[in-house]
Amino acid sequence: MATIKDIAEQAGVSSATVSRVLNYDNTLSVGDETKKRIFEVAEALDYTKYQKKKAKKQGKLAIVQWYTEKEELDDLYYLSIRLGVEKRAEEMNYDIIRIFQNNDFEMNSDIEGIIAIGKFSDSQVNELTSWTENICFVDFDQLHRKLDSVVIDFEQAVTSVLDYFFKNGHQTIGLIAGQENFGDKSKPIIDKRTTIFENYMNQVGIYQEKYVFTGAFNVTAGQELMKKAIETLKDDLPDAFFVSNDSMAIGCLRALQEAGISVPERVSIIGFNDISVAKYIYPTLSTVKVYTELMGETGFDLWLDKVTSERTVAKKITLSTDLVLRESTKLNL
Repeated sequence: MATIKDIAEQAGVSSATVSRVLNYDNTLSVGDETKKRIFEVAEALDYTKYQKKKAKKQGKLAIVQWYTEKEELDDLYYLSIRLGVEKRAEEMNYDIIRIFQNNDFEMNSDIEGIIAIGKFSDSQVNELTSWTENICFVDFDQLHRKLDSVVIDFEQAVTSVLDYFFKNGHQTIGLIAGQENFGDKSKPIIDKRTTIFENYMNQVGIYQEKYVFTGAFNVTAGQELMKKAIETLKDDLPDAFFVSNDSMAIGCLRALQEAGISVPERVSIIGFNDISVAKYIYPTLSTVKVYTELMGETGFDLWLDKVTSERTVAKKITLSTDLVLRESTKLNL
């Protein structure tokens, strides 16, 4: 594993700055460009497969990110996917054009195709497919539209968390859930993690709505939601929480620490994504590892297969996840 010193050296900042950025210290006065550089270095140091090759460029690929650049810094899941696409594209000698949610963009004739990262409304999908048929969606199932897609197995991922909690004796389990809207604000997105959690807990007969708190997918929201849980539930606070992403989980840990609630002795926390930051916070975060770089790579490879083979049948590739246990969960209760 890369150290904070390794990240600091490559990012050109102090180790103290890296530590505070990775812990989302909101008292630190550092610009978004510096934060972006630190996060990208942290992700890149975890990525060992890439080896740059020098050869003639093959063409141009547009990478459309459903987030703004600012939002991408708050949820490193999508930054990591983008880096996976970019590194694979560079390996295959394609130039890339980055398009974020807040960018104005018109497709031009020298772009060979699109890899679209994230969630898009029907009107946005229609616009993207009007530009080109050579498109692959990453983290968004569009097989019903006969469009290539790369997704993860949410059912397996969430079930692995809840199975673990039950096997380790947890009787009350809460959910800090994420809520998002499409970039054009057309409607809210139903998060599969929430649906699967509710179904599982209902099946075993212990679902309680009062243990579910929902907000944005960022550190601040996670902190505020856990504060709300602590204040409203008091002694009835669950002894375990599944949190819909690692950024929110970092906020949850912060709120528990501020309230003097011991993790994992009183409350165990499991996040989702296994972003690079999860290894550097205290306590280190147990989480579901999503192979985000591989998602990006796979998206590129699926797109390239369509372009080079002129395939007309759409494909969907589903990747598995792994439960990674660290200090925020208590073993052998």
